[in-house]
Amino acid sequence: MFSVIIPLHNKERYIEKAVRSVLEQTFREFELIVIDDGSTDKSRQRLDSISDPRLRVISQPNTGVSIARNRGVDLANYSLIAFLDADDWWHPDFLKELDTLVADYPDAVLYGSNYYYVKHGQNRLEYKGLEPDFTVGYIDYVAIYAASFCVPINCSFVVVRESAFNAVKGFKPSLRMGEDFDLWIRLALLGKVAYVNKPLAYSNQDVDVTQRAIGGSKLYPPQAHVTFNLSFLKPAEEKSPALKKLTDGLRVRSLLPYYLSGQYREPVKKVLKEVNFAHQPVLYRLLYRLPSQLINLYFRAQRVGAAAKQAIADFRRKRLALVR
Repeated sequence: MFSVIIPLHNKERYIEKAVRSVLEQTFREFELIVIDDGSTDKSRQRLDSISDPRLRVISQPNTGVSIARNRGVDLANYSLIAFLDADDWWHPDFLKELDTLVADYPDAVLYGSNYYYVKHGQNRLEYKGLEPDFTVGYIDYVAIYAASFCVPINCSFVVVRESAFNAVKGFKPSLRMGEDFDLWIRLALLGKVAYVNKPLAYSNQDVDVTQRAIGGSKLYPPQAHVTFNLSFLKPAEEKSPALKKLTDGLRVRSLLPYYLSGQYREPVKKVLKEVNFAHQPVLYRLLYRLPSQLINLYFRAQRVGAAAKQAIADFRRKRLALVR
């Protein structure tokens, strides 16, 4: 039995698809808890149109995604917790495959599956750091993430044992960016991680950037961003070169927008001092040395190109809808 948790904040365009992808699972033994975290759009009305005894909708003032997910777990009736973001969706066999994974690999505390990136309406698979012949089993979460820097597990294709979730005290309420990585790394240091190499979920990259934690122009304050709050891992980093490679790689990637903007200069400088730049790709060594004006121009051109591709994809979808 699974308790499925969806945190919801202003996702009226997507929430119905996410919820229906859960309710239409081939594995039927679950409950679905949606935590409406202070939505001000029509998200709640979209949910009111769905009648299913397995669905519970809990409304609360906006307190952030970490607190919303934690509340969902507090309300859960079952010991296996599955998370899904309100703008993503599952393959119909997601829970069926994860149920098998849990049964076959009972020593794990964290379970995940491969997934599709959905970009410009196209489903894409990207290298996750796994061996080419890997199909299912226990994985070294740190090593595979460090091999690719492509997210192997996130909150739309994961199952956690409630006992392990509670042992590490769940999502940190102060974090609003990278709160999921913070939890996964604490769980991976606590116990085993099992993975099925089948694309069983869809990570929607076509969401408007204003509604995404990643990809917009917002720079979260240091207390709310995981990269500024990884000092607790230092003892583990000293023992694990793979973990040091992973955390340093995430530092240089996630702090670049801060570095270029000049915001939070001292906290950024402090974190970057922890990085072994000799082990970073040449690209990032250059980016942190070249004049910021030149780098900003490069990224501005990238954003213009991405916006153009998105506009074309949106036009094609609307045209196809009219034809149908």
